[in-house]
Amino acid sequence: MKLKIVTLLLILLPAVGFASSASKMEMDHIEVALNNKASLQNGAKLFVNYCLSCHSAQYMRYNRMASDLGIPEDVVRENMVFTDSKIGDLMTTTMNAKDATKWFGVAPPDLSLIGRLRDPEWLYNYLRSFYLDENSPSGWNNVVFENVAMPHALYELQGQRKAIFKTVTEADGLEVEKLDRFELVKPGKMTLEEYDDAMKDLTNFLVYLGEPAKMVRGKYGVWVIIFLLMFGALAYALKKEYWRDVH
Repeated sequence: MKLKIVTLLLILLPAVGFASSASKMEMDHIEVALNNKASLQNGAKLFVNYCLSCHSAQYMRYNRMASDLGIPEDVVRENMVFTDSKIGDLMTTTMNAKDATKWFGVAPPDLSLIGRLRDPEWLYNYLRSFYLDENSPSGWNNVVFENVAMPHALYELQGQRKAIFKTVTEADGLEVEKLDRFELVKPGKMTLEEYDDAMKDLTNFLVYLGEPAKMVRGKYGVWVIIFLLMFGALAYALKKEYWRDVH
């Protein structure tokens, strides 16, 4: 019984930690586009170049990703596999968990299911909301996930920014800090619009990563609906034929 309770607590602990990190900004909306192969391919490129060195995706294989996203396997081997892994291997990281805990205070989590744990809007805004913070061990903080241990892995693309906050009185009279604006300290390789588009692609990929079967359901769902409509029409016609003699 005690073992079951401990196991349940270990399962719920990450969710409790995530829930306690309230956002200090209004969330921008994003439309997930799993039918956009170009977006998913660019998201995969960003993931393996900027995320996979620390975070694993241990429930996804390189060849499954290549097949789903329409990326030739030779392209994946040459441009997306940076270790001695084979095309059929799982997408794991080479970072040692003990070293990661020593450097960041906590080992970076596996991201296979992050697209199911978090909704797309949270992921999209989180990826865009890092700012410089001299009081943070990593030198970075995040408006969406305050005091997150993760440094800004994509800063060379977005640039370095500082966050300006303002005090707002809410309807219940409680004073809270809200984001007023970001101020650019050092520009990155991308413009603001380019970076936002790139984070939409990365968010799309993370959502796909959490449930690859959505790709299959989306492809066959239309045909299933057409079949059901045709079957329904035939069944209705047959019902009328059977009941004609009754009346």
